[in-house]
Amino acid sequence: MSRTASVSRKTNETSVAVTVNIDGTGTSSISTGVGFFDHMLDQLSRHSLIDMDIKTEGDLHVDDHHTVEDTGIAIGQAIAKALGDRRGITRYASLDLAMDETMTRAAVDVSGRPFLVWNVAFSAPKIGSFDTELVREFFNALAQHAGITLHIQNIYGANNHHISETCFKAVARVLRTATEIDPRQAGRVPSTKGSLA
Repeated sequence: MSRTASVSRKTNETSVAVTVNIDGTGTSSISTGVGFFDHMLDQLSRHSLIDMDIKTEGDLHVDDHHTVEDTGIAIGQAIAKALGDRRGITRYASLDLAMDETMTRAAVDVSGRPFLVWNVAFSAPKIGSFDTELVREFFNALAQHAGITLHIQNIYGANNHHISETCFKAVARVLRTATEIDPRQAGRVPSTKGSLA
């Protein structure tokens, strides 16, 4: 069964086209017009092994907010569509991810029930020209539209670039594990209810 999906989203603020392959190799083609965000999305694809083709055109003359949020929405919708009824998946994963002086923890339940717990603080409002508050906006949009419960906690760190990057890498790694097919599930939905959500 192919776990791929494409989503297009067009508003007065953005135009987003996303294709994902859950069972990929982490290959990506990403263009949002926001350099730092492209770098973070490349980490998300590479370390989740989810192939991602992302093209966003947004109202960057206003700011980056709509571009980041709407890209998160479309990626989440594509992941949810590709997973279908989530039959046979591992479902849960958690990880502590280290990068230089920074440690970030991510945990996920690919449950069909969207929720974000965000315990990350940045010491500056920007990384270069990128608003640090948009990191949370992206993950909130992703969690809500992928239908996942996502907890992200920065345990410690000094460099804001590293803090952001560990968030993306840690989420990538838990998504990789939680969306993998568990052969012991024998194709069952991993819930005693018989369905997720």
